[in-house]
Amino acid sequence: MASTQPFFFQQPLRYLRWISINKPAYFYSIVIGSIGPVMVFTVPPIRRYLGYERSPRIPQTYPIPRGPRPRPSGFEDE
Repeated sequence: MASTQPFFFQQPLRYLRWISINKPAYFYSIVIGSIGPVMVFTVPPIRRYLGYERSPRIPQTYPIPRGPRPRPSGFEDE
């Protein structure tokens, strides 16, 4: 009994063609998933070449003013 499905390790290109026709969701998820690691190494140099600069970091704390701090008045409980 012969199977109509080609095996990946015996005929990888034929298997990719078969899976792209019969199971396109699997095929395109593999294609998109394999592009991710490639983009890690290619996108940053391209962005630098195009002149992209990182925005300054958002401050995590509020700066404390120098000198004596005025005491608020007019809010006393009476």
